[in-house]
Amino acid sequence: GYGFLSENEEFAKRVEEEGIIFIGPKYQSIAAMGDKIASKKLALEAKVNTIPGHNAAIDDPQAAVKIAQGIGYPVMIKASAGGGGKGLRVAYNDQETAEGFVACKNEALNSFGDDRVFIEKFVEEPRHIEIQVLGDAHGNVVYLWERECSIQRRHQKVIEEAPSPFLDDATRKAMGEQAVALAKAVHYQSAGTVEFVVGKDKSFYFLEMNTRLQVEHPVTECITGLDLVEQMIRVAAGEKLAFTQNQIPRKGWAMECRINAEDPLRNFLPSTGRLVKYQPPASNDGVRVDTGVYEGGEIPMYYDSMIAKLITHGANRDEAMSKMRGALNEFVIRGIHSNIQFQSALLQHPRFLSGQFNTGFIAEEFPKGFLKESVLPTDTNRLPALASFVHRRYLERAKLLEGQLLGHEMKITQEFVVMHGETSFNTKIEQRDHGYQISVKALT
Repeated sequence: GYGFLSENEEFAKRVEEEGIIFIGPKYQSIAAMGDKIASKKLALEAKVNTIPGHNAAIDDPQAAVKIAQGIGYPVMIKASAGGGGKGLRVAYNDQETAEGFVACKNEALNSFGDDRVFIEKFVEEPRHIEIQVLGDAHGNVVYLWERECSIQRRHQKVIEEAPSPFLDDATRKAMGEQAVALAKAVHYQSAGTVEFVVGKDKSFYFLEMNTRLQVEHPVTECITGLDLVEQMIRVAAGEKLAFTQNQIPRKGWAMECRINAEDPLRNFLPSTGRLVKYQPPASNDGVRVDTGVYEGGEIPMYYDSMIAKLITHGANRDEAMSKMRGALNEFVIRGIHSNIQFQSALLQHPRFLSGQFNTGFIAEEFPKGFLKESVLPTDTNRLPALASFVHRRYLERAKLLEGQLLGHEMKITQEFVVMHGETSFNTKIEQRDHGYQISVKALT
């Protein structure tokens, strides 16, 4: 599973010492991948791409230029003691490197009293893409395609999808093979995830390995048809994987929205209290809800804010998104605030729809946070039409009142003017056999 103990090597070791089988990787693998320095060293030994850089202090601009040329442009010049955005420069050529080195060194000395500077590769428009791996106790390891996790807020994933709209088959295969090589290097048994940062040129570099079941594993289950929890149990029982790499399908497109108890209109402030109403959409026809809360239950302040995972699966990305929008609209939560409105806004954003996004998407598109005006209706005519219908029904009821003055009875008009903000709408409503027909025209 995932949680406090899932990546705790001491817990896994103690369980094993007590003669209990831990459904997860061996504690040695958890330890190896939990240490950032050790994991990077192992990745290098397994010939996995790591972000190239020069971590030793650099003395002069000429040395900086030579190092930058060796790494390959663009590069990032960083102050060793840097923080808060100070002591950072991005350079795209030799001149910018020399000038940036001097500026960065001076800024670091003035701000931190430490002028040590180092250089590493700058990944442009980075995406967070991870590879799901699965290994058994017999040395077999496969990858179950990738998950696109670039839609993040403050480094917390918000929406995940599989496959990635960005990768081509060649890059996907290369990333998968490197993930398998790393898993084999630590004799990995169970389900795990190898995380990569991917640049706009499709260059990719190892970040870390998560030695557990990921929150977003359902999207992988949807496109492969495999139950990852079942596979973890089978592996823990000593079984061999029942399939090879070539037998793993990739069917359709899956998407997951994390439903959190937080108020997006108040800077995502955590929301606690009683779930007065909790009605998730029905789990059928490509819609799945994984949750552990219930109507009438309490959402406490002590744990993670996620209360449900909403997953959709379609034949393609458009169908998966369409199902997700519908499912979000059907999800009813009362008593606490949730981020459903924010998720809906993301799913309507042109950049998300086109797949042209990176890890900076939310920060770039919502620099002041999520505001009421951020919510754009898909059809601006719907609200005036609904208002006209409600007013028409009110007039019809009023017409039925007894005791109206003869000759001055309530008359029902067909045309209205609806005001919404600074916009006016002319509406015309006509009764038909089985309802009403409403036409709407916006006035400039």
